[in-house]
Amino acid sequence: MTITGIVFIIYLAILIGVGFATFRFNKTQEDYLLAGRKLGPWVVAFSERASGESAWLLMALPGAAILIGMGEIWTVIGITSGIILSWYIIANRLRQETAKYDALTIPQYLHRKYQDKSNIIRLFSSFIIAFFFAFYVSAQFHASGKIINSIFGLNEIFGITIGAVIIVLYTLMGGFFAVAWTDLIQGIIMICTLVILPIVGFIELQEAGISVTQSVVNASGNQSSLTRGLSGWAAVSLVAGGLSWGLGYFGQPHLIIRYMSIRSADEIKTARKIAVAWAIPGITGAFLIGIVALAMFGEGFFPDVEQAMPYLAMHLLPGWIAGILISGAVAAMMSTADSQLLVSTSAITVDFYNRFLKRRIDDRSMVRLSRLVTIGFGVFAYLIAIGSQLTGKTIFGIVSYAWSGLGSSFGPALILTLWWKRTTRRGVIAGILTGAISTIIWANINILQTAVTERLVSFVFAFIAVVMVSLLDKSKSV
Repeated sequence: MTITGIVFIIYLAILIGVGFATFRFNKTQEDYLLAGRKLGPWVVAFSERASGESAWLLMALPGAAILIGMGEIWTVIGITSGIILSWYIIANRLRQETAKYDALTIPQYLHRKYQDKSNIIRLFSSFIIAFFFAFYVSAQFHASGKIINSIFGLNEIFGITIGAVIIVLYTLMGGFFAVAWTDLIQGIIMICTLVILPIVGFIELQEAGISVTQSVVNASGNQSSLTRGLSGWAAVSLVAGGLSWGLGYFGQPHLIIRYMSIRSADEIKTARKIAVAWAIPGITGAFLIGIVALAMFGEGFFPDVEQAMPYLAMHLLPGWIAGILISGAVAAMMSTADSQLLVSTSAITVDFYNRFLKRRIDDRSMVRLSRLVTIGFGVFAYLIAIGSQLTGKTIFGIVSYAWSGLGSSFGPALILTLWWKRTTRRGVIAGILTGAISTIIWANINILQTAVTERLVSFVFAFIAVVMVSLLDKSKSV
């Protein structure tokens, strides 16, 4: 076994150890799902960033940069802007509001805010979260298969299985305490990977006398063009598609829950600065990894461009350093998957079982139920991941679909709930349903998706739905 593989295994062992170490802290549902709202700004900020930027950032985005080139810079701008705006627009007000209504989840907050006696908000929200997160978590499991394949040469399905077991195990044991503290470690590793790897790559290219600019210009797919050589509506669509990634940050439950877990709303300002300081070099670094790989190896070198990052690390760096940096990709994948498992668990146990079905059980029983749901949901996502691998679906495509569905369903509803007093219960329900349904329809009709991405269309439709229905609603706004 190589030193890279040994470092990787040690890292996974540490994650499982953290899960067992934090097992004793989970005595109530609030402990398991929000760490008792006791986390400091550094842990919250790094946890939000590590969870927000899944293996998509270290694998799919570099791969897209290889295929699209400079045209992928719009995605970088969109993501960075979305992160910053979400911390400014959502974080502080949501922390105050969820504490005011004693809400552990977004569906629970909206339900209590609008006094939804019909439980429609809770029911639809729970279903939407579980549906789209099943695909999102499966994308992280799929990524684990690619990582393990690149390090050990093992079959990707076997790698998916290993990744799924480890993620479910330490999430099951430690709950949000384990997730948040491992996210801190993973966030540090990720930012090191995203900053160090492109710098080393540029140095290597310079010493070899290879011009990055010339390599991109010489590529056959118009990689040097900001619009990939397109013009007219096609160019507008490409730019809008990249920028639209930022819209999803307003409605991702696994990120928003970080804002809710901080000790005090007063600490949001500190956490925001840390998150932004991580995001700017981190997102840019992922893009540059792809550009460096394109210059160093050429566009046709990789049979799977989404494996460019681990290959580049093993090619440029000593084995033990490569092992640590490659763990950054696994860190990204695991940080997102564990968070999504917890949010899905909360949607099913708190919002559906406990509130919608009105089943009342004590705190310890709820924690046990949460762990059983975590296992069941993990198995379901694992089966989807196996299907995705067998059918050749990319991480980029799966994440885009889930990102759109969640961001469009909850983003407009949350923004308007927090900032527009005329928002009503019916408006929120209309927005949630519109975001989910328009994503499903738009993403599955090729001609529509080619014209403009579902990430943009679904968000705009949902925003309009909340506003229009709220204005037409005769009931009083909250």
